[in-house]
Amino acid sequence: MFILQIVVGLFVLSLWELGSGTIVDSFLISEPSSIFKRLYGWIAAKSIWVHIWATLYSTIIGFFIGTIAGVIAGICLALSPFFSRLLNPFIWALNASPKVALAPLFILWFGLGIESKIALAAVLVVFLVFVSTYAGVKQVDPDLVDTVKLMGASKFQILTKVILPDATPWIYVGIQSAIPYALIGTIIGEMIASNRGLGYLVQRSGSEFDTAGVFASLIVISLIGVALNQIFALIQARSQKWKLISR
Repeated sequence: MFILQIVVGLFVLSLWELGSGTIVDSFLISEPSSIFKRLYGWIAAKSIWVHIWATLYSTIIGFFIGTIAGVIAGICLALSPFFSRLLNPFIWALNASPKVALAPLFILWFGLGIESKIALAAVLVVFLVFVSTYAGVKQVDPDLVDTVKLMGASKFQILTKVILPDATPWIYVGIQSAIPYALIGTIIGEMIASNRGLGYLVQRSGSEFDTAGVFASLIVISLIGVALNQIFALIQARSQKWKLISR
């Protein structure tokens, strides 16, 4: 399968290379050879690493802030029927609003520095994690909770021994879904106002009509997204060794 995937990738790149300048103007889509040449130039000059680090730092910090806030809020509201019903319309109204539109406000509140990118990444993450956590806690079998109560378990023991283990798969789904959104939030923030980061590279290359530079930046962004997703998948696999999966 891996070999077939490489073959398919090479086939697409070959079609792209042949079609650029013959079927479609190379100014519009560039060509793989120019893109990899531009990427190699950035790596050789070591100029790309500053932008990669800026994007990674904002993405990871925003991801952790959004994840922690989403998990805590999801657990608290799921365990409190009164506040869940009270805040339900407000939460879904916020969830339905386009978070990307908050980028100008975050820049106004937090300035042009890295803080506004972290805030935008965190906001995109928090609702995804919150919804999954809330749904996961709600689906816990109440009979199981009642059984543990009859055995004399405290509220903390019920939370840590029953609710969280049972809701963990749901929480992991929300977290894994939120990873690319954290990266997207950072990139958008960098495109709007920044002097470093991969989003800044995309915006600068586009303003200079440098199609190869835009595609080279997008390749790096995609590789970072894949790497982050694989790292989380490894963490999830190691942390859920205890779970029995029926075959």
